[in-house]
Amino acid sequence: MRISAHSGTHADAPYHVADSGARIGELPLEPFLGPALVVEVTGSSIDARSARSALDSSPRPMRLLFRTGAWTSPEAFPIDFAALEPEAADLLVEAGVRLVGTDAPSIDRFDSTELPAHHRLAAAGIVILENLLLEAIEADIYELIALPLRLIESDGSPIRAVLRRP
Repeated sequence: MRISAHSGTHADAPYHVADSGARIGELPLEPFLGPALVVEVTGSSIDARSARSALDSSPRPMRLLFRTGAWTSPEAFPIDFAALEPEAADLLVEAGVRLVGTDAPSIDRFDSTELPAHHRLAAAGIVILENLLLEAIEADIYELIALPLRLIESDGSPIRAVLRRP
C-alpha cells in the first residue's frame, strides 16, 4: 500500500514543520489516548474566544477536538474552513493541552505558507490530528483512541480515531 502519511484522518508530528522535531514513531502514546472534549465551532476561524471557552470546561481538557463542519460535501475538497488562529494556539500551549484535532484538512488555512498554528503547537510538543470525521459527533467529553502507526522516520501517520462515551 502506498499513501501519504497525511491521507484521511492523520496525525502531524513536530517533524512535519521542524527538521529538529520528533518524528511520529518517537512520540509517546499518551496524548493519543484519554479524555477528549469535542467543541463545536461556528464561523471562519477557531479564535482565542473559542479556545478560551473550551479551556473553561471542568475538568480542563488536555485533548481538544474542534468540529467545524469543514466537509460540507464529500465530493469537494474544502479550501475554505475554520483554521486555528495563532492567538488560540498560544492559549492552548499555555494551558498545557496535549492534543488538538480538527475535522478540517489542516489546522492552518489552506493557502498558508507559514503554518503558524502548526509551528506553535509542534514547538510545544502538542500532537495535531487533522481530517477527523466529527459530523455525527455531539459536543461533549469522550474517550479518544487515536493511535498512529509507528513509522520511525515519518512526519505523520494515518490514524483510526475512535470516540466512545466514558
